[in-house]
Amino acid sequence: MKNTALTTLVAIVLFSCSTSEPKKEEMPTAATYASLLTEKEANTYIPVTLTTDTSVFSDEDRKIIPLLLEAGAIMDELFWKEAYGDKSELLNAIADEDARTYAMANYGPWDRLNDNAPFLSGVGEKPAGAQFYPADMTKEEFEAWDNPFKSSLYTMVRRDSTGALTSIFYHEYFKEEISRAASLLREASKLTTNASFSFYLEERAKALETDRYNASDIAWLNLTDNTIDVVIGPIENYEDHLYAYKAAHECYILVKDREWSQRLERYSALLPALQKELPCDEKYKQDAIGSNAQLNAYDVIFYAGDCNAGSKTIAVNLPNDEEIQQQYGTRRSQLKNAMRAKFDKILIPLADVLIADDQRQHITFDAFFGNTMFHEVAHGLGIKNTICGKGTVREALKEESSALEEGKADILGLWMVSKLYEMGEINEGVVMDNYVTFLAGIFRSVRFGASSAHGKANMLRFNYFREAGAFSRDETTGKYSVNTEAMVEAVKSLSALILSLQGEGDYEGVQKLMSEKGFVDADLQKDLDRLQTAHIPVDVIFNQGASVLGLQ
Repeated sequence: MKNTALTTLVAIVLFSCSTSEPKKEEMPTAATYASLLTEKEANTYIPVTLTTDTSVFSDEDRKIIPLLLEAGAIMDELFWKEAYGDKSELLNAIADEDARTYAMANYGPWDRLNDNAPFLSGVGEKPAGAQFYPADMTKEEFEAWDNPFKSSLYTMVRRDSTGALTSIFYHEYFKEEISRAASLLREASKLTTNASFSFYLEERAKALETDRYNASDIAWLNLTDNTIDVVIGPIENYEDHLYAYKAAHECYILVKDREWSQRLERYSALLPALQKELPCDEKYKQDAIGSNAQLNAYDVIFYAGDCNAGSKTIAVNLPNDEEIQQQYGTRRSQLKNAMRAKFDKILIPLADVLIADDQRQHITFDAFFGNTMFHEVAHGLGIKNTICGKGTVREALKEESSALEEGKADILGLWMVSKLYEMGEINEGVVMDNYVTFLAGIFRSVRFGASSAHGKANMLRFNYFREAGAFSRDETTGKYSVNTEAMVEAVKSLSALILSLQGEGDYEGVQKLMSEKGFVDADLQKDLDRLQTAHIPVDVIFNQGASVLGLQ
């Protein structure tokens, strides 16, 4: 079984970079791993060439982008170490070509789109804490440990020579790689004639070397007149399933779509009013929401690390720091070319199989783009700090925080769309486009499984909507239809439930909700299997890099 198209188009541009580090926590490897891949898994991803209109590149851009690609490739190597350990040792121990390609897409031997099930024999289960913590560490040991940096986003937890736990900041643990990446950013900063971009690159280089990111995040938010952009460093905490404390390294390189970005600007000013209208108790609306959020559209030309592992991100809401969000705002970046690829190659054929024929016309790219965009906007709504003295929502809900936050963004994003139609702020298409496209989007994302925060959020929403009668299934055709009135009410009630769980920091309540609704049952699995029979891929994998962009 050789999936040569997938093997040819596997998506990482490789550069030479150091792999040294102070202390290692790596998975043991066998001499050779046997593949457990079925034909289904080998065809999970569909290859997509990731490019843009390169005519917008200036001579300056053509010199800067290769440097950013090289820095991004370093982030990719760091994520391998955080997610698995020694990349080369693993790949060299896999004889089967398809399995090696699949390991590249998953950054290890566990299938991210199948609840992290191993697809190589003898590797065991994926550690909940990935490689951020010692493999033999217990939760009891960690929670009894008195260390001010143990829950920092930017530390690896290791054992010292006595066997005691110790924390090591990323810039020390990955010193050689970080120094090289920072040097590349500084080299790029000297080439650009855009003073704001140059300042941001310098600040980001300092941040990588110190693990102090606030100044560079603020510099990034102040950067508004650039065509080329880069998001780089340890950012999201999805990989840490043990506590959701640790951020993992990644990189996006972006090209701004100025026309689409201008279309989005007007929605930012509406956020404070929308916060006041949230369908929940007043006490969960108390966080101030600024109107300084930025909405931009981009073509993405490079993914590396965390954002490239398994299912591919199509929109980004940053920075994550709550204080920066409240004081300076956020930037919601819509990755339009990646979004379009998923719409054309996955959502449209999926809808042909699972959406009722009389609602099929409501599947539109504008609705898909809008639902995705307002998901990111909705991260800024609601509440960031619990109302009962349990600290931030992230601290109170621990490993459940990411999944519930994604669920909040999903449902509040759809609520926002409905509200904006009511306000007359959206006047293209009809709200039914968003509802039906949203339902089709659930089927697309549910296929990512329960191992990711987004996957759990999708299954929670699907099961909640089904129980609320927000959609129905025709037993003869096996196709689904949105029930508009029930959908409207389900959106409001689920929004209120999630916001209350976050506001109260109700960890046990979230665990109960996820155990009851965060799963794929047998009936849904049969419908998802129909998509597999129809040979509809689950996600995309990228052919990307300098050669694709004509920069070599």
